[in-house]
Amino acid sequence: MDLIQITSLAKKGQAKGKTIRYTQSICPECNMILDAEVFERDGKVYMSKTCPKHGEVEELYFGSYEMYKKFSTYWRDGKGIDASTANVGIEKCACPTNCGLCTNHLSHSGLANMIVTNRCDLTCWYCFFYVKKGLEGSYLYEPSLEQVRAMAKMLKAERPIPGNSLQITGGEPMLREDIVDVIKTIREEGIDHIQMNTNGIRLAMDVELMRQIREAGVNNLYLSFDGVTPRTNPKNHWEVPYVLENARKVGMTIVFVPTVIKSVNDHELGDIIRYAQRNMDVVHGVNFQPVSLTGRMTKKEREKYRITIPDCIERIEEQTNGEIPKDAWFPVPSCMPLTDVIEQFSRRPKYELSIHFACGAGTYVFEDAESKKLVPLTAFVDIRGLLEYFEEKAEEIKSGRNRYASMVEVVSKLNTFIDRKKQPKGVDLAKMFASILLKRNFDSVGSWHVRSLFLGMMHFQDKYNEDLERLQRCDIHYLTPDLRIIPFCAFNVIPEWYRDRIQKKYGMPVEEWEKKAGKRLEEGLYRGLLRRGKPQQQDMGAGCALSEMHRQVELAKGVKGF
Repeated sequence: MDLIQITSLAKKGQAKGKTIRYTQSICPECNMILDAEVFERDGKVYMSKTCPKHGEVEELYFGSYEMYKKFSTYWRDGKGIDASTANVGIEKCACPTNCGLCTNHLSHSGLANMIVTNRCDLTCWYCFFYVKKGLEGSYLYEPSLEQVRAMAKMLKAERPIPGNSLQITGGEPMLREDIVDVIKTIREEGIDHIQMNTNGIRLAMDVELMRQIREAGVNNLYLSFDGVTPRTNPKNHWEVPYVLENARKVGMTIVFVPTVIKSVNDHELGDIIRYAQRNMDVVHGVNFQPVSLTGRMTKKEREKYRITIPDCIERIEEQTNGEIPKDAWFPVPSCMPLTDVIEQFSRRPKYELSIHFACGAGTYVFEDAESKKLVPLTAFVDIRGLLEYFEEKAEEIKSGRNRYASMVEVVSKLNTFIDRKKQPKGVDLAKMFASILLKRNFDSVGSWHVRSLFLGMMHFQDKYNEDLERLQRCDIHYLTPDLRIIPFCAFNVIPEWYRDRIQKKYGMPVEEWEKKAGKRLEEGLYRGLLRRGKPQQQDMGAGCALSEMHRQVELAKGVKGF
């Protein structure tokens, strides 16, 4: 027994707490597949794994054991993938060494990402997408319209649930000169929901471009928004008000997407929500993403920046003065009982969110018309009781009970789970659920979003906390030109096997692209046009002025030193 093994065993005996479960992970140094232990210590959840060559790594997994236990009650397997549409045969699949969806995968594609360029107009310090000219092996990746079509067609062909939600991402997708054609091509293949992952800079400067992508088929912008001050959000602090104004003009909706980094912007989570609240006419959600720590980092550095879902939820409770409490949040798979009962009523498989309970969480909040305070859904709905009731009814129908009689019973009992006195004015939750259950009609959901904010939390993995149990349940996937569908936390966590290798194979050297495009790569970098105080009128989109930007920014609580 060598020194590493002895040290590891000693640590196991004296430092670890209660074992929760065992899983598999990877070594952050060499990617070797390792057995891993998930355990509780001091009210938090950790992961530990030991590589025979590189030693033990211990990492914070979930910041609250109490919340972990609550969320774990919603652990469910999903429908997975039919063998007829699997990308990889099960005999060739050794997770995560040969990813592409196989029949071992337990979730269908809930959201598919399509990278349309790895160019970006920013050089943010924590991002891995910017193409750095001059580095050996630098390449530029932009799939052709034919490849875009083939990837969208593949997603739509997925079974048992055809993929129907796609995110155009990058790099910065808006750098593609043919981005409107990209959107139209995806729409032509029958994809109904398209969201654009963007920093918004190009759209802030060009309202007509915003109109074009909206008319081409983009449903909403997935807008990067890391904070309400220039210090926390140097990326697009000055540009966001223009994005909002142009979105209003063309009828585009927006979801704010803050990357949350401990010690950098975790003190502004409440202010981000307040800013979204003040713009609820166009901002319909905030989806926080605790940072994935890519690259090699020391344990001290990881402890400085690592933040998990419970940590963010606790900060939101504190920073909203208790308006959005911890118990307002539920894990993503908690909505599966609703899917189950709809399936039994319709006799057809339905879209489901069967990801691992530790991957994400969410809630809805409503603004009280008088006090302007935020009221979470849990303040007037017995969510746990309602979900248990849906599950019970689904099981009854599976056991042979008449589904029509069950439908009538469910609809008649919906109001018993809702406190109508506390329900926000203009919202009739029982009526909305009845419409969904009886008619599978989701039109009424639109009025819900007008009056509420969705608050979400999605923590993607990295090499330090990679859990293959989670990976096999991932429903956020990447489409690739070699016609594979690859789980997010394989594609990005092990880029040398997936993202970088695929993009290099289907890309071209930077020098070749520059010669073909007739311009240097650096010419696409944003020069801070809106930050100089003298915006060009034609760039601002018919009357959007700096005074409006200052007004919007100052509305956000805590903005100082602007």
